Amino acid sequence: METTNGALGRKLRMALVGGGQGAFIGRVHATAAVLDNRAELVAGALSSDPERAKASAPAYDIARERAYGSYQELVDGESARGDDERVDFISIATPNHTHFEIAERALQAGFNVICDKPMTFDMEQAESLKKAVEESGAVFAVTHNYTGYPMVRQAREMIAANELGEIQAIRSQYLQGWLRTRIELEGQKQSAWRTDPTKSGAAGAFGDIGTHAFNLARYMSGLMPESVTADLRIFAEGRELDDYGHAVIRFDNGAMGTVTVSQISHGRENDLRIEIDGTEGSLSWSQEEPNKMLVRHNGRPHQLYTRDPNAPHMNESGAAACRLPSGHPEAFLEAFANVYRSAYDAMVERLTGGAFESRDTVYPNVYDGAEGMFFIQQCVASSAQGGESLPLSYDGARR
Repeated sequence: METTNGALGRKLRMALVGGGQGAFIGRVHATAAVLDNRAELVAGALSSDPERAKASAPAYDIARERAYGSYQELVDGESARGDDERVDFISIATPNHTHFEIAERALQAGFNVICDKPMTFDMEQAESLKKAVEESGAVFAVTHNYTGYPMVRQAREMIAANELGEIQAIRSQYLQGWLRTRIELEGQKQSAWRTDPTKSGAAGAFGDIGTHAFNLARYMSGLMPESVTADLRIFAEGRELDDYGHAVIRFDNGAMGTVTVSQISHGRENDLRIEIDGTEGSLSWSQEEPNKMLVRHNGRPHQLYTRDPNAPHMNESGAAACRLPSGHPEAFLEAFANVYRSAYDAMVERLTGGAFESRDTVYPNVYDGAEGMFFIQQCVASSAQGGESLPLSYDGARR
């Protein structure tokens, strides 16, 4: 059995919370986690309903004795096992309002955690979770999976190397259309909790996908936000949370940014795209065509960068995120797996007594998760105050 876990000499053992029958993102977590043969899924609490949790286990090849009826049972059960059996990390793929209690319990028991986004239900929980991570010394990753695409990491390194000059403008958008009508009233599971303020939190579309658009702008540009003005709307009559909105961001270097979010635009599926303008050049990238990136310079032919790990135009970060030769489509699952793979490197260091970075990481970490929650909080507050400009500089944000 070949792994790339170095001195650990074995696969990392994973537990999954969420992902039971009818779920989407849990299966994505499970698939991405094992893509590099560095981990194996051995335990789970796959639903908040104990019977459904255990009934879902065979679909993941989880043995009956490690198919738990609740996350509490999972943490207690795995904690009682010996070092040669217990799980090394717990992945959380549940609705927003449950993330904090699961993550906190796992951290207190000493487990590493990989958590879906947005990280918590509100900012108070985010601050508490950040403290819990720091006290535990555990590895904590947030699955802002779009950071795992090769061309995103290519762009990040290009910008850090000043290839675009000083960044002056960022336009980031995430457009969907699946909530054009109130399908949450028809028993559609994914829409039901995302439009429920008791489960989703203070924001709807801005919490669900707006955090991705904001995180992508921060991750690629490295710029620090200073203030935000937001206008969030509800266009599906009777819905309780926003399904459309804009945010205008001022960065500390004077750059301007916009985040546009929609879940009511006809024909849009997962149209996440970003454009970044610098004094020496600009680039644009679209998640629905992730293996291409357009770079422009005035007076010169446009450059189409394609994902190719062996091409001289690829930098170290971009090439390292590639898994396939050029011409073979590489996309969502692989990008998700790149977040896991980066977190695994830190987990192996922790398990073998080595030192690892917890703030300036390739993968999104607890500080990024907390900053995302601050973004949601400030956008909701700005919109409620008629678009008033509010601070967006978060003390815990990484540079």
